[in-house]
Amino acid sequence: MIEPDLTITSRSQLAEEVLRESGQEVNLCYQCRKCAAGCPISYAMDYKPAQLIHAIRLGMDDIVFNSKTVWLCSSCETCTTRCPQEVDVAKVMDAVKIITLRRGIKPTIPRVSSFHKAVLANVKKCGRMFEVGMMISLKLRTFEFFKDVGLGMKMFRKGKLKIIPSFKGARTTWRIFRRVKRIEKGNRSA
Repeated sequence: MIEPDLTITSRSQLAEEVLRESGQEVNLCYQCRKCAAGCPISYAMDYKPAQLIHAIRLGMDDIVFNSKTVWLCSSCETCTTRCPQEVDVAKVMDAVKIITLRRGIKPTIPRVSSFHKAVLANVKKCGRMFEVGMMISLKLRTFEFFKDVGLGMKMFRKGKLKIIPSFKGARTTWRIFRRVKRIEKGNRSA
């Protein structure tokens, strides 16, 4: 059997940037929409994953960067496993988030971005998830101090929330963060 020629002859600037950031060639997508059919939260998205991929391919930056879709994506990778072209749609969504923030564009759902930042800062500091610390950080970022207090108290009474963080294995995590920082620094200077 003769292999088809999958040479891509034209890409939008945004598709080029996504390719550099994620290694994913969005032009391989032929809009079968299996990604959207499997997405557990596509009902809440303004554009389905296939539509957003198409907008990236066409260089429709305004649609892509003003979309709620990338911020709602839970990175469950159902879309990725269903793609017959093996486009890692979850990686594309992550790349668009990174590009959005790098360009200084505000997230369309700021609370999601605040959550991501709070979780990452928490893991970076403690070496693993310390829920109470993450919740405090999130509340300080979103100014939603009393939202979910009842749920938090219920979890605390059931012993699901620890007051003191565990630093078990933290050194390994800290080494990973330092290594990533060195790699990112090297990539920026290259």
